[in-house]
Amino acid sequence: MDTKLDPSRDDLPLMANTSHILVKHYVLDLDVDFESQIIEGTIVLFFESGKKQSRSTKEPCRTESNEACRFRMPEPCHSPVTDTRTFSPKTRSNDFTICGKGEKDTSGKDGNHDNREQASGISSSKYCCDTGNHGSEDFLLVLDCCDLSVLKVEEVDVAAVPGIEKLTRSPKLTVVSEELRNQIVCELVTLPADRWREQLDYYARCSQAPGCGELLFDTDTWSLQIRKTGAQTATDFPHAIRIRYSTKPQGRSVTWTSDQSGRPCVYTMGSPINNRALFPCQEPPVAMSTWQATVRAAASFVVLMSGENSAKPTQLREGCSSWHYYVTMPMPASTFTIAVGSWTEMKPETCSSNDLAAERSLSPSEADFRYVGICGHMEYPCRFQNPSATTQEIIPHRVFAPLCLKGACQETLLQLVPPCLSAAHRVLGTHPFSRLDILIVPSNFPSLGMASPHIIFLSQSVLTGNSHLCGTRLCHEIAHAWFGLAIGARDWTEEWLSEGFATHLEDVFWAKAQQLDPHEAQEQQELKACLRWCRLQDEVRNSPEEMQVLR
Repeated sequence: MDTKLDPSRDDLPLMANTSHILVKHYVLDLDVDFESQIIEGTIVLFFESGKKQSRSTKEPCRTESNEACRFRMPEPCHSPVTDTRTFSPKTRSNDFTICGKGEKDTSGKDGNHDNREQASGISSSKYCCDTGNHGSEDFLLVLDCCDLSVLKVEEVDVAAVPGIEKLTRSPKLTVVSEELRNQIVCELVTLPADRWREQLDYYARCSQAPGCGELLFDTDTWSLQIRKTGAQTATDFPHAIRIRYSTKPQGRSVTWTSDQSGRPCVYTMGSPINNRALFPCQEPPVAMSTWQATVRAAASFVVLMSGENSAKPTQLREGCSSWHYYVTMPMPASTFTIAVGSWTEMKPETCSSNDLAAERSLSPSEADFRYVGICGHMEYPCRFQNPSATTQEIIPHRVFAPLCLKGACQETLLQLVPPCLSAAHRVLGTHPFSRLDILIVPSNFPSLGMASPHIIFLSQSVLTGNSHLCGTRLCHEIAHAWFGLAIGARDWTEEWLSEGFATHLEDVFWAKAQQLDPHEAQEQQELKACLRWCRLQDEVRNSPEEMQVLR
C-alpha cells in the first residue's frame, strides 16, 4: 500500500496486521556510524500469533504489485538438529549475504498527527492495514516501515540454542520442524513474570542463533511485507525472524545534528512518523512489546536509551564501545527512544540534602499503600506490586548534557529533580519506572520536553531565567510517566487526554516541590489557568476552523 499523504490533512497510516500476529519482543543489535549518518544492524522479532483466520475477511491492502518478491526462493527450513555444542551463544551473526534490496522510493510525505510532546504510544488508525493473507495462499506479515534499506529477512533457528529444549516437552530435540520452533517461541514469550531475567537471556541467545531459511520480502513507502512460501496462516508463519537493515541519512525517525558544543549527535525527537524509520515494527497501540538493544558506537560517545538499567559501556576494541539496555514492561514501539552523543553526566559539586533524600526510601509506616492491589494489565514485573518500589520516594536518576551547559545544569536543573520526583510520589504514589535519565537535547529540538520510558528530553530553553520554567516543565514530563506512558489514549487524535492530565499535574507537583502553602498554591494555579484560557482564546481566534475539530 503506497499511500500518498497530505501532511495538512492525513494521519499516519498504520499498516501492521496486528489482529493476526503480535510482536512480543524486539532484540536490536545496531552500529551507529556518524560519518555516513547511518544506523545499521539487525533486529529479531519474536511473535505470538492471534486468532486463526481461514482467509482474510477485510479488504486487502493495495500494493504496487501483488507479485512475489523479486528475490531468490528461500531454502526449506526443515532439518535435523545438528550438534548444538558447536554453537556459542556469544557468537554474533555477522555472516549475512545480501540477496537483493527491497527498497523503493520512500519520498512519500509525512503523516500528520500533531507535533507530540511525548511518545505516548497512542496511534491513529485511519489507514490501518490489517489483512490475513493478502489475497494469496500465503500469510503476509506486514510491518510499519519507512525510510529503511532492508537487506535480508530470514527465519531464526531457535532450536539450535543450547538448553532450549527446557522450554519444550521433549527432553531432547531430534527432528526440528516449523511447528517445534514456533512452540519454543510460544513458550518463551509466555514465561512467567518472575522469570524475566531467564527470559531476557533466552531472547539474547535466540537472537544470535543461525538462520534457517530466507523469507520473501518487499517494501513500499509505509510498510515491509514478508511471507514464507507454504505458511498459509499466522500460526504457520515463523515466530522468530531476523531482519538485516540500515537507516538512511534522510530518515525521519532520527535527527543527525550537532550539540551545543558543536559535537555530532543523533537522537529520536518525537517524529510524526514515530520509529518506523529507525526499525521495522508494529505501531498500532495494541502491539505492546518489550525490547532489549545492544548499540555500538565510537568510544567517545554515550548511548542513552529507554531502558530499565543504567547501562555502562563495554570496551569492544580500540575506539569502540557497546551499550546494552532492556525493558520488561510492555510498551508501544513508538515509545522507544535513543540518543547518542558526547553527553556529560552532570553531578552536584557538593552533596546536598536533596542528594541524601535521593538515597532514602520511605519506611512502610510512611509509605502510602493506597495503590497496592491487583493490577489488570498483562503480566510483567510490575512496580505497583513491589512493596519496595512503593516506598521509593525518589527513583535513581542521572542528568546528561553537553559539557558547555554544565554550569546551567548545576545551577538550575540538578537541584530540582529530587523535589519534583518526591512531589510526584506524594501525589500519585509508586513511580511506574524504576529509574530516570534526563538529557538536555540539541537546540533544534522542537518543543520544551518529551517523556519516554526511563528518559526525558528537555530543551536548553528551560535552563534560562529562574527555576520556575524548568521546574514546571520537569514536573509536566514526570507526570507523563503515569499519563501517556503507563496508560495512554488509543488514538493520536485523543492525545489531549494525556496532555490534559500532565498539564494539570505539573501545577500540583510544582506547588508541592516548592512547599507552597495551600493558599499560595491555589493562587498560582488560578493564575496559570487564566493565562491558559487567554492563550486558548487567541488560538481559536487565529486558527482555521478545521484545526479546531477533533476527528
